[in-house]
Amino acid sequence: MAVKLELYRVFKEVAETGNISVAARNLYISQSAVSQSIKQLETALQARLFARSPRGVALTDEGQMLYEYVRNALSLLATGEDKLSQAQQLLLGTLTIGASDTVTSWFLTPYLEHFHREHPGIRLKIVSGRSAKVLSLLKSGVVDIAFASTPADPSNLNVWPCFHTHNIFVAGSSYPCDFDHCYTAQEIAAFPLILLERKASSRVFMEHYFLRCGVTLTPEIELSSRSLLVSLAKIGLGIAGVTQEFVQQELDTGVIRKLNTDFTIPERSVDMCTLQDVSPTAAATCFMEMVQAVTFHQKQG
Repeated sequence: MAVKLELYRVFKEVAETGNISVAARNLYISQSAVSQSIKQLETALQARLFARSPRGVALTDEGQMLYEYVRNALSLLATGEDKLSQAQQLLLGTLTIGASDTVTSWFLTPYLEHFHREHPGIRLKIVSGRSAKVLSLLKSGVVDIAFASTPADPSNLNVWPCFHTHNIFVAGSSYPCDFDHCYTAQEIAAFPLILLERKASSRVFMEHYFLRCGVTLTPEIELSSRSLLVSLAKIGLGIAGVTQEFVQQELDTGVIRKLNTDFTIPERSVDMCTLQDVSPTAAATCFMEMVQAVTFHQKQG
């Protein structure tokens, strides 16, 4: 039997004050409204909840039993409302972000540090995964925000481009190749290639580009770790297909060198994605606004 929550609030106040007029004053309603609420509750529950006397009212045995549950239930509701208020004020809560290890270390770390410093009560959870995985987790509600390569199907998603990436080929500085030569796609494919595993979106993108050029890539080494691409190229095991932005430090120090090519693989975008039909939490909104503000100024600059 459904009973309005407000009737229980009135019931609790009367039970705790033992006086209808005092309860009415505390609730800022009339005494008749209090009496009517109690009568309505007793009728709905088919139970006598109070024994009335000239000195006030007292709970019956049935009323006492009900009171214990009502007190606990309303206390839980109050706690929930308080927790919700704190979450909206970014005093507590959880923000779950999906991103690859590379994107987290190369791009997200400064944002995570700033957000944690400004809102230490918000628990940050990072779920690691490639683009396809974190987008799937976003759609299933596991993560609040996903950082991924631009989705093939952006329907039902809000997408904010964060930065662009460029695929290049590199080798160790002592690798027996001509770093002054401008290699064709066929010549690159003839090298011992070190590539990411097939499920990596950048690998798929690179292979599709070469196929459009009429060239099939057959790597000798396939890896799940981007850092290993550089490590194995550095010791001379072959030519590695890498993302330039993620290996710029190694390029700058000369640990690896970029091969010149007569072709350019189109750039890609890493985007911040959320669901269109789901309102983000206060924490997610705050984090997104921070990323958008910084990346917007970078693009303007």
